[in-house]
Amino acid sequence: MSPEGISEQKLVYGEAGYVLEDVPHLTDYIPNLPTHTNPLQDNQAYSVVKQYFVNMDDTVAQKIVVHKSSPRGTHFRRAGPRQRVYFESDEVHACVVTCGGLCPGLNTVIRELVCGLAYMYGVSKILGIEGGYRGFYARNTITLTPKSVNDIHKRGGTILGTSRGGHDTSKIVDSIQDRGINQVYIIGGDGTQKGASVIFEEIKRRGLKVSVVGIPKTIDNDIAVIDKSFGFDTAVEEAQRAINAAHVESESVEYGIGVVKLMGRYSGFIAMYATLASRDVDCCLIPESPFYLEGKGGLFEFIEKRLKENGHMVLVVAEGAGQELIAESMRFMDHEDASGNKLLLDVGLWLSQKIKNHFSTKKNITLNLKYIDPTYMIRAIPSNASDNVYCTLLAQSALHGAMAGYTGFTVGPVNGRHSYIPFYRVTETQNQVVITDRMWARLLSSTNQPSFLSQKMVEDARKEEESPTQLLDGEEDSCNHNGVVLL
Repeated sequence: MSPEGISEQKLVYGEAGYVLEDVPHLTDYIPNLPTHTNPLQDNQAYSVVKQYFVNMDDTVAQKIVVHKSSPRGTHFRRAGPRQRVYFESDEVHACVVTCGGLCPGLNTVIRELVCGLAYMYGVSKILGIEGGYRGFYARNTITLTPKSVNDIHKRGGTILGTSRGGHDTSKIVDSIQDRGINQVYIIGGDGTQKGASVIFEEIKRRGLKVSVVGIPKTIDNDIAVIDKSFGFDTAVEEAQRAINAAHVESESVEYGIGVVKLMGRYSGFIAMYATLASRDVDCCLIPESPFYLEGKGGLFEFIEKRLKENGHMVLVVAEGAGQELIAESMRFMDHEDASGNKLLLDVGLWLSQKIKNHFSTKKNITLNLKYIDPTYMIRAIPSNASDNVYCTLLAQSALHGAMAGYTGFTVGPVNGRHSYIPFYRVTETQNQVVITDRMWARLLSSTNQPSFLSQKMVEDARKEEESPTQLLDGEEDSCNHNGVVLL
């Protein structure tokens, strides 16, 4: 799916190198739209808030670690309710759709969108689109009310169902137009957000008064710009159970090894944070940090050393790690799923077999190796308390933006403050662990594992740094994953 006609950037320049990367607004292509008083000013819940409307000039800085001579840099529009809105309550006909893989928190976001629209803005017409993007033209819809979604946050998965692919822009926008929908909330990962961007462009081309809002979802935490994605905290917490089981199994037998495969197609954040949280892990392998098996300084040598020291070990590997090694040994050709994601080979099974073969044939040691893959168990659970709060803030920020007439944007926290971010900023790159960052160094010191990197690899990684502050910026990004999110 190629996002043809990516929207022009809305850049606003200020003094001292200030740049606002603004998001589209309905008035950009529909002139003379009437505005209305925000019903929140009469809402009992907001009557005690000192300043419940966001100042129109409020923006959020993308980078907060700077030098005294640094320019003010890139900013995004701050999320929150505005004093004037572009939709009347009885005019709104909203829809919600979930796309891509499962993730803890999907039902919480759906619930808070519905309850927020109903309780804060008095909206009564809200549809759920079943089965992902293709549900717009090939499936039924369901009516969503605060009563029907009341306890769905206690369940895993999504009550709307989901799918990969199925994106047909013309059919989707035809359906939106035919049903009279004027607010579209799309929950999904970077591929889904690309699709949402294309839908926005077609709606803009047709001149429709429809706000298109993306809510970023990826359990891998690889969405660019934002501090973290919902479901990540839950995934790290649930991964502890698998790591603990691997530790118990490995330390209970002679030459015991526990191998745990965690999610992380291109980014190793879950594996890294789960390892740091556990303290039982001896080695963590992620996609961003290449490794090799044999020879001096290789993985096999480290495993042998750790087994001699402790008699057992636990190894955590992200699903995207070592794919080049597997493809090389199996002569595997690249294939993709319906969302355009590369189909991965099972690094956990491959690595487990390689380890057993090496020690049985070359070291004459019979290992007791247990392989645990908790992937689908983690994806399918309800979100924890931290993610539930976060999902609430995401949903409310999204609907405040739509009511204020903003469109073609995704929402998320940037340095702890929720912001409206243009679609292109969250789809042009992916968030990855920076292996020259202090957070990865903390993991290496925690596990006491080698980096498995040659000096040339380290130098190449450093050359990719954009500025002298990149190291600190990377650390700040990493630390924000556990920070308090404010609205």
